Amino acid sequence: MISLQTNYAALVGEQNMNTNQLFQTNTIEALTSGYRINSSGDDPAGLAVANGYRDQVAELTQGVLNGNTGINTLQIIDGGLSNISTMLDRMQTLATESASGTFTGDRATLDQEFQSLKTEITRQATNIGLVAGGSNAQNLSVYVGGAPEGSDLSSAAVNVDLAGGLVDAGSLGLTNATVNTGGSGTSFATAPVISGTAPISLANAQITVYTPGGGSSGTVVTLNGSATGAQFVADINQQLAGTGVTADINASSGALEFQGGAFEISANGAAANLVGTVANPISNNSMYQGEVGGVATSETFQASTAEQNLVFTVNGENTTVSLAAGLTVQQEVDAVNSAMNGQGIYALYDPAGANAVDFSGTSQFGLSAAAGAGTGAIAAPVTLTSSVVSAAGNPEQNATSAVTAVGNALTILGLVQGTVGAGENKLQYAINLASSQITNFSAAESSIRDADVATEAANLSKAQVLQQASIAAMAQANAAPQAVLKLLQ
Repeated sequence: MISLQTNYAALVGEQNMNTNQLFQTNTIEALTSGYRINSSGDDPAGLAVANGYRDQVAELTQGVLNGNTGINTLQIIDGGLSNISTMLDRMQTLATESASGTFTGDRATLDQEFQSLKTEITRQATNIGLVAGGSNAQNLSVYVGGAPEGSDLSSAAVNVDLAGGLVDAGSLGLTNATVNTGGSGTSFATAPVISGTAPISLANAQITVYTPGGGSSGTVVTLNGSATGAQFVADINQQLAGTGVTADINASSGALEFQGGAFEISANGAAANLVGTVANPISNNSMYQGEVGGVATSETFQASTAEQNLVFTVNGENTTVSLAAGLTVQQEVDAVNSAMNGQGIYALYDPAGANAVDFSGTSQFGLSAAAGAGTGAIAAPVTLTSSVVSAAGNPEQNATSAVTAVGNALTILGLVQGTVGAGENKLQYAINLASSQITNFSAAESSIRDADVATEAANLSKAQVLQQASIAAMAQANAAPQAVLKLLQ
């Protein structure tokens, strides 16, 4: 139908020209921005997925920085541990030199350097934060990222647990180590003379030696048969190998004596012929190594039902150990040792002794506690006294014990170094994975969000041709109504 009122062809041409104009505009926008998706309407579903990938890339990029920071922190710690290892090597040299019976120098001079190295070890351990309460004496959690969305974020973090990695002199078991002469042999007051050649008969005699970190069961030495005191001493030392505690016969009293770092002893009745009377389990007559004489007391603990504070007084200074509610007896003992071992105060737990906990120290100390759940009956304050007699030991025995103590310290230090080294490797592996994920997530985002330049260039040529054709067709459609004039002539 020919109409003057409505030019249908022109309307269709205008509609298609607008469509072609929009197509050309979108194509130019994609080429100039580099993105296929420039607004939410371009691809709503694709945009949501692409944004998720971009968020993960941002998380992982920061995670890589976190990981590198973590490695740097561990390398700083590692450097300090290497220094401590070098100092332990020097201490082992000094102890070995002093342990020789042919040494003719001044052991006090050797011990002066030995003690200064212990002080320096503690100072450096403090600097790298591996002392009780230190900044790095904790579980170092480094968040790297990469966990699937909606999953447990624990898989996105690398943990390096240094909570137990204390490397100060006390934590390494060097508090009482010395390479000086005398003053370290300790015997029970009732210990018999065993220095003779007459045989001593023992039947299933058991001596239990407790050391910090040695567990509640201690090291059990079992003696049987008939032998001289010297032969039994050799047997004891063989069974105590690696504990840092050694036995010998005191040159003055002829009695069995024990030497080493921190230790306590209990024995059954059959061992009285060798060590004297020792209560079992460790209680009133328990023994603890000290320069002048050990100190010990026993208290009954219970599982903690409320927060409880213990106050230790050492050399006139108070240290408060807080026991949180809900701790088991063993956890309470662990908390005391973590806080007080550096000051020469130790706690040992005897589950068989009705939850008895034995407190010992290298010197006189006070212990007090507020009445309440979790501690049993602890008088406030308590002054502890020695239950043992100290006697001068073999001149080389201190150094021999120091050799063992330093060896044990190197073992402890090696475990911490192993944890730090493994942590460095774990972080590097995590960084490598995060870098790979960044690459792959970026590629996935690009496949959705980025423009295909070749396709868009072809689309631009198409849009330009269509636009030109639309304009030409519009001109023809606008001219069509003029044909009506021919009919009116």
